[in-house]
Amino acid sequence: MNEEQNQQEAVAGEDFEEQLRELLAEDANTIRPAPAPYPVIRRRGTVERRRRVAAGAALVTLAAVPVGAYALAGGDAGGNTVASKPSVSATPRTSPAPSPSPEPARPATEGQLLDGITFGQAADGLKKCLADAADHPLTSPSSDFRPDLGVVEEYRIILAMNSTGDSNAPGDGIFVVAVKEQPKPTRLICNLKNGEASGLNTSMGYDDPSDAAPVRADDNGGKLYQQSILDHGNWKLPFRWGVIGTVEPSVARVTVSYGGATSQAVLDHGWFVASGVLDRQVTAAPRIRGYDADSKLVYDSDQDKYYEKQVP
Repeated sequence: MNEEQNQQEAVAGEDFEEQLRELLAEDANTIRPAPAPYPVIRRRGTVERRRRVAAGAALVTLAAVPVGAYALAGGDAGGNTVASKPSVSATPRTSPAPSPSPEPARPATEGQLLDGITFGQAADGLKKCLADAADHPLTSPSSDFRPDLGVVEEYRIILAMNSTGDSNAPGDGIFVVAVKEQPKPTRLICNLKNGEASGLNTSMGYDDPSDAAPVRADDNGGKLYQQSILDHGNWKLPFRWGVIGTVEPSVARVTVSYGGATSQAVLDHGWFVASGVLDRQVTAAPRIRGYDADSKLVYDSDQDKYYEKQVP
């Protein structure tokens, strides 16, 4: 009986010991879980690195986007928030085209620009003469009158040609002749030397006699076809000359004869313009003739009592 009881107590002790070991093992796992297998750890690490790289790339992208690619949202958004927009290339701002420089009107024909003088050179010369006239009025400082020659765009260039220096005005240059009708009829003969204004002859308004002819040479146009009286009989040759004047609408054609040669004049908005090259000394002034549409002679300077027929 005692032996049997002892065996039963031994079996019970072993069962209790086995149960105790199981309880201790469960408690140990609860306090410190068993480590995860290596493949699981490696996979989780790879996923974590990819997430960080993606987050870093997103930060770099945000830093590289131009300021103009964001918009500030207001209203119910509870303050200013940055809203990303697709990056776009900003259109460069272009400066407005400069306004064209004011220019005079062109002559009726390119043949009125002589000796290789371009329209641009003639226009520039006219601007210089107008500017010089504004800086140096033709009247005395004590006078209340100041001639207003206007602005360059009011004029039309009718002649540009070389000018020959003489004893009274040494140095060669160019002549530019320009006219305007409004607000007052004006004619300018501008002389330029070395690219600078050297002299300006001005006529303003018309003072025609009651018996004015249909063709009238410019009263002060002699400077275009003659040299100084100091050089009479000893002009520099060859000599480029020009003759200008006004014509009535009834005049269809004008010719100018000078030094044995005859030139056909150009009719330009009520003006006639003729030119040539003199190769001999002369005493007679240019002879001017005007014809109507039927080629009938309607004017001859030899018959004009107001026209000076000899050179000084």
